[in-house]
Amino acid sequence: MSSTAAPSSISAQPTSFPQSSPPSRKFTPTSKPIPLLPTQTARLYQHIHPALVLSLFYLSFSALVADPVSTLARLCLPIAVLQGLYCVLCLPTAQAGSFPKGPTGKRKHKPGEKKKDTGSDLSGKIIPTLLSLLLTLALAAPVLLILLILFGAPLTTHFAHNALCATHMALLALAPLFYVYGVDPPLWREICSASLPGDSVWGGTVGTVVGAWLGAVPIPLD
Repeated sequence: MSSTAAPSSISAQPTSFPQSSPPSRKFTPTSKPIPLLPTQTARLYQHIHPALVLSLFYLSFSALVADPVSTLARLCLPIAVLQGLYCVLCLPTAQAGSFPKGPTGKRKHKPGEKKKDTGSDLSGKIIPTLLSLLLTLALAAPVLLILLILFGAPLTTHFAHNALCATHMALLALAPLFYVYGVDPPLWREICSASLPGDSVWGGTVGTVVGAWLGAVPIPLD
């Protein structure tokens, strides 16, 4: 008895290769909230600083209405001093942070290196503070002036008013950011995209921008 082997029918199936997914272009923020310095002075001055700034503008309100250009020009130095004092007493410098994840207020020490009190090391904060104010006036103020003009401020008139307004906004909003973040491009990308976590530094920036916008809204109604 002969048996015939039936040919096995093999169904041709297409070979599947794993598909490589395209690289993700999603922007993921990496910075962390900026903590205040762990000193009693920082905890105290963080509450005094807003009151000093508001009192300065409140006491100058009548002069500001009567002669805004000279009053704003006269207030630039006190505001710069108050912002610099806030940075020195309350905030960690950009060098004290761990990049690229953002400043943490704690500096990593090398093996065998003695820890220093970051809250009392005021001499090492003078130069970062001056550099932050210089960058604020040289870079941020002109950019804000251009933005004010693009958002409707007059171009051919009231130039001094707009320039001084941009200078005050830069000092209030961006000087602390330069102090704690330096000029690190990835971190400034997060700043420009409004992706920073909530903290006192970012809150001051948002408050300045929102306050300027709220102050400009009633102008067409005048």
